[in-house]
Amino acid sequence: MMIVPAGVKVHLALGYTDMRKGMDGLAMLVQDMLKKAPFCGHLFAFRGKKAQVVKILFWDGNGLCLFTKRLDQGGFVWPRMIEPGGTITLSPAQLSVLIEGIDWRVPERVWRHAIAG
Repeated sequence: MMIVPAGVKVHLALGYTDMRKGMDGLAMLVQDMLKKAPFCGHLFAFRGKKAQVVKILFWDGNGLCLFTKRLDQGGFVWPRMIEPGGTITLSPAQLSVLIEGIDWRVPERVWRHAIAG
């Protein structure tokens, strides 16, 4: 689970990214390909080609941070690339679901209402 502070946007980079890139390489992608400021305090999520690894880059005001997760089974659900270098914005709740390997576009409730009375 990842806690996203209020007011922080989550940008999902469309397409896939070379997961050998570290903080500096991803910051350059944010700046050059996504045309966004890597030091704005927003989160930028990138997915590997096989959809098993996701990396999230963010600036916490003091330095760059990099969160990485690899799924043992399945893959991260990612939108199809509409335009090269594009992003879509997710809510913090959608990001939490995505990190768990659940389809964030149509999460399914697994609980049922209890009998009243």
